[in-house]
Amino acid sequence: MKVAYLVHDLNDAAVRRRVALFEGAGHDVAVGGFHRDPHVPATIGKAPVTPLGRTEDGALAKRVLSVARHAALTGQVARLTRDADTIVARNLETLVLARRVRRPAQRLVYECLDIHRLLLGGGAASRALHAIEGWALRGVALTVVSAPAFRDAYFRDRLGYRGEVMLVENLVPCEADAPSPVIDPPPPPPWVIGWFGMLRCRRSFDMLSEMARRANGRIEVVIAGRPSTDLFEDFAAMAQAAPHVTYLGGYTAADLPQLFGRIHFIWAIDYFEEGLNSTWLLPNRLYEGVAHGAVPLALRSVATGDWLAAHEAGVLLDDPAREVPALIAGLDRDGYGRLRDRVAAIPADAMTMTPAQARAIADRIVGAAA
Repeated sequence: MKVAYLVHDLNDAAVRRRVALFEGAGHDVAVGGFHRDPHVPATIGKAPVTPLGRTEDGALAKRVLSVARHAALTGQVARLTRDADTIVARNLETLVLARRVRRPAQRLVYECLDIHRLLLGGGAASRALHAIEGWALRGVALTVVSAPAFRDAYFRDRLGYRGEVMLVENLVPCEADAPSPVIDPPPPPPWVIGWFGMLRCRRSFDMLSEMARRANGRIEVVIAGRPSTDLFEDFAAMAQAAPHVTYLGGYTAADLPQLFGRIHFIWAIDYFEEGLNSTWLLPNRLYEGVAHGAVPLALRSVATGDWLAAHEAGVLLDDPAREVPALIAGLDRDGYGRLRDRVAAIPADAMTMTPAQARAIADRIVGAAA
């Protein structure tokens, strides 16, 4: 199948993972999208890239309305999608473009992996976005979400949407039919907490850096990933100024074993859209953490906590700023070993995706399975 993949951010690591999913199943992919970084890749995987312009972190209403009124973009997108059997649109702004250029014979798929706070509001901007979203959804054959609550609480309950919704969790791809070996972290102290992935929660940074500062070397924090420029003006400088905090910059999937081999706990907490998207999501760092043996720290009251409770693993918290230092103050190696054993007992298929599973998911998304 020929797949045109339209994306909100060409530099997003999750875009690379999805292209790899399609290409791994033998599909021919072309990518078009916006970017928030000055560097624009010429290819993603084997797929050629068509840049559509630079946009901003966080400004969903501005992005969608800009796309809706710029007819010039549809010419570029029409050329990109002309020969495609399936158009996959990641996030609302690219769905608007895809809906405008899609021909009747083409399958249109909406990939919605975050619910922006404006889509959950009641103001004029939210109503305008809902009108645009409702129009765009009328052409969609399949909607892909990464967490059950996105399907149930948003699409079903809030929108009353009755189209087909497919759950594709952020499972870690395996090259073979078994996960890669887990690297044991160094003996404590210090106890090392990792915060990896898309870094968009200022409250998490403040909480982690304060824990490390107060612990006098008993807690260290290792951070890796891509900070949101909308929330952090100079993340590297902030991390450098924080005692017992190390920022490693960006990383690739190949770096994950070594990254997780440095830490004891993975910070699976997000306050970025507290009570909204952050309550519903199941983040990449959750699956990557348990796949590599790290013990997740999570809020008890959100979907991540529900997932861990169902697997009887992780540390579930109500007040992380108070409870994490108390946990670590009384923790010894045997106690940590028991926490790690519970993570190791999580079934592999709950956190990793085999090549056969990846092919089946890709085929269903693009319509090859039909």
